[in-house]
Amino acid sequence: MHIAFRVDASIQMGTGHAMRCLTLAEALRSQGHECTFICRNHSGNLGTLIAERGFQLSLLSQADWGERNIDSEGDSALAHADWLGVTWQQDAEQTLEALNGPIIDWLVVDHYALDARWERRVSRRVKDVMVIDDIADRPHECKLLLDQNLGRKAEDYDGLVPETCIRLIGPHYALLRPEFAEFRERSLERRRTPELKRILITLGGVDRDNVTGQVLDVLSKSQLPPETELDVVMGASAPALDEVRRQAEVLPFRISVSVNVSDMAERMFLADLCIGAAGSTSWERCCLGLPTMTMVLAENQKDAAEAISRQGAAAVIQDNSDLKTAVQHVLADEQFAANLFAMSNAGASLVDGLGCVRVVNHLRTE
Repeated sequence: MHIAFRVDASIQMGTGHAMRCLTLAEALRSQGHECTFICRNHSGNLGTLIAERGFQLSLLSQADWGERNIDSEGDSALAHADWLGVTWQQDAEQTLEALNGPIIDWLVVDHYALDARWERRVSRRVKDVMVIDDIADRPHECKLLLDQNLGRKAEDYDGLVPETCIRLIGPHYALLRPEFAEFRERSLERRRTPELKRILITLGGVDRDNVTGQVLDVLSKSQLPPETELDVVMGASAPALDEVRRQAEVLPFRISVSVNVSDMAERMFLADLCIGAAGSTSWERCCLGLPTMTMVLAENQKDAAEAISRQGAAAVIQDNSDLKTAVQHVLADEQFAANLFAMSNAGASLVDGLGCVRVVNHLRTE
């Protein structure tokens, strides 16, 4: 099969959408299928990474925001319309140009600014459409829909997708790279006797508000011993990367700042606690049973984070202003070790690491 992905990354929207599409594309390629990407040249895009991974890439021209016009067909009705950078009609035509050639078997669309209108217009160049969504706020014209969030129900998409659309719902279908399943057993085994020696800090590929720096500041004023290891992971496009590196040099801990890592599963395996952003990486942490203080950094992360909290799989920080109090509360709790163990078990029960295999099987057989 030939599968095309229409997905973006940027300073504004982060990198999670593109990264999960890359995970799915690599799983498909491992079974002999051809995958291509269509992305817009936003600031903070992952075009270089996609190309480095060996995928064909069509990079759509960066929008001229001063000349962008919202037309009369309701473009502005979508809550995330501005994430696209152009009108949906312009994007559809440019996507069709990029798809020029043999008919595509599947077009995978992962973008909050695109809906059924765009999908219908582009569908003449593809056999079937798959949509990856998280927020169930707009209609889609697709054969297959994936929403991997905990707490989501299939009926949330009633009236938003065709009745014949197959809905893959919940973290059972979380798109994780195979190494997470490979590390899972060993990771869960080492958490049977919890201790706190190493903290993983990962606040998304962009972290445009430098929450990473805020976390480091709070930890520097905590009672953590100086031998504590802090493993800070950031994206190369993070605006505050240099600032965080300077901050790390004067902290009283053993600290490393790494960029665009390819060994996240191993880092999560080695960590005893994570302070991380809500979003797709939540499922990676759950798979490995990594106890987490989850920070909600975008409105669309709130529901999933609350659902994870209700399951006991993470301590959720809804607002940056609560960071100091939350960290102090977690670290000072007399039941700290027991809490880590409980979070580990709760998270591991939600995700087994095989979701990507399940999704690929659906694409192959539908």
